[in-house]
Amino acid sequence: MLKVKNLDTGYGKKQVIHDLSMEVKENEMVALIGPNGSGKSTILKSIIGVLPVWKGEIFYKDERIDNQKTSKIIQQALTFCPQGNRVFADMTVRENLEVGGFHLKKPLLKERIDYVLALFPILKDRIKQIAGTLSGGEQQMLSLARALIPQPRLLLLDEPSLGLAPKIQALVFEKITEINETQKIAMLIVEQKVLKVLDISQRVYSIKLGKIAFKGESKNLKSNPSHMKDLFL
Repeated sequence: MLKVKNLDTGYGKKQVIHDLSMEVKENEMVALIGPNGSGKSTILKSIIGVLPVWKGEIFYKDERIDNQKTSKIIQQALTFCPQGNRVFADMTVRENLEVGGFHLKKPLLKERIDYVLALFPILKDRIKQIAGTLSGGEQQMLSLARALIPQPRLLLLDEPSLGLAPKIQALVFEKITEINETQKIAMLIVEQKVLKVLDISQRVYSIKLGKIAFKGESKNLKSNPSHMKDLFL
């Protein structure tokens, strides 16, 4: 479904990613782990078109998407749920969801909004509320719901548990797993809660200094704590 080949990219003149290759298969959940500053988020931003690809190729469903506009990539059913400032704070919950379906016709947009409100009932109760007044957990739910509006076949998630209380983190991971299993949406997840993301993913890439330090089955890495420790040193 997704193939990244020999990717070089970075910020300004600073190269962050070096000759990186990876893939995500149909319906698969893949974890992307590594120390802070290793380049994990940079990879996602290059895939979705926020950062330019200096060298290499990115294929999505056998078509090249490297250096395409983000809006065009989203219309091809590949979406991104960023970390940090997750929502449009001055807009309502409904308006945030509508932004997620900017390219959809009204009947389909309504159908997709109804779907995500059923998936996240708390958002239905907050539908007219200004998004910036939601709790951190509710904002993460809204960000995830907005990314689901365009009916993605591949979802990029950047630190979905960041800044959330443990109970809310557990709920977010539960929803991610449910979406993957019931909607058959492939996922590439950057996450610092390493043990948890290894629990829910099938395969894992560990990034160190902008290069792949490990790739393999998540269960195999989880069963080798000493190797996991080395990857973060």
